[in-house]
Amino acid sequence: MGHELSEAERRILRREKRMMRITRATGPLTAIGLGWSVPIARIAAGDDPRANLKGLWQGLCVPLIGILAFLAVWAALAPTVQTSLGTVPGPAAVWGQVEALYADYERSSADRAAFYERQDERNQKLVAAGHADRVKVRDYTGAPTYPEQILTSLETVFLGFVLATLIAVPVGIACGLSPTVNGALNPLIQIFKPVSPLAWLPIVTMIVSALYVNASDALPKSMVVSAITVTLCSLWPTLINTALGVASIDKDLVNVGKVLQLSTAKTITKLVLPSAMPLIFTGLRLSLGVGWMVLIAAEMLAQNPGLGKFVWDEFQNGSSDSLARIIVAVITIGIVGFVLDRIMAALQAAFTFSGTR
Repeated sequence: MGHELSEAERRILRREKRMMRITRATGPLTAIGLGWSVPIARIAAGDDPRANLKGLWQGLCVPLIGILAFLAVWAALAPTVQTSLGTVPGPAAVWGQVEALYADYERSSADRAAFYERQDERNQKLVAAGHADRVKVRDYTGAPTYPEQILTSLETVFLGFVLATLIAVPVGIACGLSPTVNGALNPLIQIFKPVSPLAWLPIVTMIVSALYVNASDALPKSMVVSAITVTLCSLWPTLINTALGVASIDKDLVNVGKVLQLSTAKTITKLVLPSAMPLIFTGLRLSLGVGWMVLIAAEMLAQNPGLGKFVWDEFQNGSSDSLARIIVAVITIGIVGFVLDRIMAALQAAFTFSGTR
């Protein structure tokens, strides 16, 4: 007859299982910026609190203290700076504009719903009266709300980032595998890499205007201009890191592929990409960050209805609330950029064996 576990032994076993699950979750949580939750989970699972309090202090308390100190300095110094629109708004005034922008969003959503409801009622009456040929369906044409502008910016940067990745990764692989290709393209990379988006934008605008004549509502010309500008400015980190990662792979792996007579496609997919993946993801993270920064300037000049255009419109508006709304946009840009970087870090942790921070 087998030994039956006591209640104390079962508790210890359950505790060890919980600790193992927490340990496995440490990497993903750290990658998405929630590493501070690991000490809390360990304490809740019954681990020694003293051993985890230091990690909790460094991971959560110290950043919170830094944020609170920044808000305090901001609140103290803001009233002392006088601009043409009045004093620089403090945290309270900026938060007030956050609430005002959300109220505008709710009001616009209600107007949109009422518009479509009235349109449906009118069309139903026409159909009932036998005038189905007079039925018309129109889109709501109200001004985009702040959340919608954030979404537009995300769509634009995603389009530009995907285009940059589709160009940079294959070209980077070619540069890493062939010294001849690398020698031919490296001067061009070094010339075009430092070019500002403000220099690219007029060229892109003229070319897109000439080629993209029949613009669709789903993909307006201003979005295409902004996305291509993002592509031209953000592909270089991915290209350079991909080339470096491919060139740095173990030569024995390449020799094994030659011995096995693997095709070029299989050599790339089975040997090259897995070995170079950590550096490729590093390049992708850098490219996404560059693309997000470039996007704001591109949207300002291309007048694409995103966060960049919102900042420009508020600057041109010059009302007493404009400066606070611009600061809201600045904080939003920073938060969204942080979230995008954490998403890429989580993907890097999931697809590679390298540690991320």
